[in-house]
Amino acid sequence: MSKKLIITEKPSVAMEFAKALKITTSRKNGYLESNDWIITWCVGHLVTMSYPEKYDEKLKLWRLDTLPFIPEEWKYEIIPQVQNQFNIVQQLLQREDIDEIYNAGDSGREGEYIQRLVFMMAKPNPKAKMKRVWIDSQTEEEILRGIREAKDMSEYDSLSDSAYLRAKEDYLIGINFSRLLSIIFGRRLAQNIHEDRASISVGRVMTCVLGMVVSREREIRNFVKTKYYKIIGEFGEEQASFKADWKATEKSTVWESPKLYNETGFKKENDAKEFIANLSNKKAVITELKKSKQKENAPLLFNLAEIQNECTKRFKIKPDETLEIIQNLYEKKLVTYPRTDARVLSTAVSKEINKNLNGIAKGCKDEEIQGYIKKMVEEKYSTNLAKTKYVNDSKITDHYAIIPTGQGYENFNGLPQLQKDIYLVIVKRFLAIFYPPAEYNKIQLTIEVEMDKEKKETFTTSGRVCINQGFLEILKPVDKENKKKKSTNGEQDVENKEEENENGENKATDLEILKKLKKGQEVLIKNFEIKEAETSPPNRYNSGSIILAMENAGKLIEEEELREQIKGAGIGTSATRGEIIKKLEKINYIEINNKTQIITPSQKGEYIYDIVLQSMPDMLNPKLTASWEKGLDMVAKKEIKPEEFMTKLENYINSKFNKLVVKM
Repeated sequence: MSKKLIITEKPSVAMEFAKALKITTSRKNGYLESNDWIITWCVGHLVTMSYPEKYDEKLKLWRLDTLPFIPEEWKYEIIPQVQNQFNIVQQLLQREDIDEIYNAGDSGREGEYIQRLVFMMAKPNPKAKMKRVWIDSQTEEEILRGIREAKDMSEYDSLSDSAYLRAKEDYLIGINFSRLLSIIFGRRLAQNIHEDRASISVGRVMTCVLGMVVSREREIRNFVKTKYYKIIGEFGEEQASFKADWKATEKSTVWESPKLYNETGFKKENDAKEFIANLSNKKAVITELKKSKQKENAPLLFNLAEIQNECTKRFKIKPDETLEIIQNLYEKKLVTYPRTDARVLSTAVSKEINKNLNGIAKGCKDEEIQGYIKKMVEEKYSTNLAKTKYVNDSKITDHYAIIPTGQGYENFNGLPQLQKDIYLVIVKRFLAIFYPPAEYNKIQLTIEVEMDKEKKETFTTSGRVCINQGFLEILKPVDKENKKKKSTNGEQDVENKEEENENGENKATDLEILKKLKKGQEVLIKNFEIKEAETSPPNRYNSGSIILAMENAGKLIEEEELREQIKGAGIGTSATRGEIIKKLEKINYIEINNKTQIITPSQKGEYIYDIVLQSMPDMLNPKLTASWEKGLDMVAKKEIKPEEFMTKLENYINSKFNKLVVKM
């Protein structure tokens, strides 16, 4: 009697597959078996690439005449610690009674790689059909759907090619350039860090991220604060006034003057005072008055980079810890697949989204969440997402955004508090997309102080008051950082008339004053003041913001909408970025403050940076690293052939070696 074999990524996942398939037989040594099914598992990687000395014992020594090392035929080996489990999997794969083999590894590039290595080494029964299970959550219905709709494994060959190439690229760059730079610069590094000997670790992604950290630190270290002086005007009537900021325009008496630091201020206080003196006894007229209503929709859903950044901000935890927690929530059926770059849902999922909402309503016992669900029902908020920005099939590759499944609540109470808190952050972000937009009344005002017939000095101000919280009812209470935050144009968001801004000015009251004004109206000049300002250095990365910067090829973009628009090939992948940060800290190239999660380079890290900058500076360039990642993505999408990628990689390594050896 023929049987079907499923291979999962780990034992806990195998148990979920067994539950879904109603397999109740006792667990055997390394697998489960019923009349129809056998389920076994990997335990992470079972197979690894062989080190150079396995090709030739002489390659154990780091010598220049053995480099660059680029194998013609690649060697792989079983990892000794997991040899027993590999043997079990191999025996099952080769059984004559197996007619279908289901690759149910982690649904991503690395998961594909782990399983393909096993198949390559184990040589399965050639008569068996090979299928791929691809799932977005570990709920019973999703597991059964994944098995039912499993495609022929050959359809994932290009993803497998990409995975093999990623591993070869990291291997070749890591081994060759770590050895080369250690041979050339190791002695100097050892002297600098006062050690007997020192090696230099170089990595395709790791070195680039180190470069981001060191260059940012040096930018901060070399930054010189510059003071400048802004002009603030107070206008209005005796009992009702408002303030506006001066800005030099082409009409200004000081347009393009060398006395200006920038268009908003002067280099010297005396020049600012002299400017103010010239403004006295002048006429001020409102030349522009724009009243508008603004709507702001809830942010997009979480992908892994966004939730890692959010958890660093909220809970001061590292990205790898966030991934570990969300992976656990995934395995407990509470959320969908975590290693995703997408922040939207697929059309197919959006049509079934009421299942998730109903599950949360029935299963989640959190009072706050129940309150939000209750309001959704009472206010009849639409759950039809089809034509919203939250559904976009073109922005999904392997998986859609991280959302709650609406299941797994039997596992919730047993979770540690931090895991519960992170789950609730995901739920709130999810529920927010069904709420209406936040609405604001906004006024923008321009005043011109007439100096003479042609010259005028321009002052501007604006105010915005929230008249309908909409989705902010869910997201605002836990986002206190933004409650009194000034935007880049000086505009203030106000929740109610009592809330004051950071200067103690009641902006809601200001808005009431501005609303009564009219275009063309002359206003009283009450006062001018000088406000001292100074330039500020860029912020250091923290362990969350650097993940976002990696996702955007080295650019740390604070504005969420802009971040989404320019998103392209990043540095590393959602699955590996946290591990890169962890490795850099482990080898003492960077230091992470446990309380603040702020990242700074170590002394050793700075020396490594200087060595790479001197020898092969393009390794520090995020654009180069991102281009390699883009190439791997193109292989996965069948846009280029694996051989083309490999040829470019070998040419790159050889040309770098030739240049560096000549310099010696």
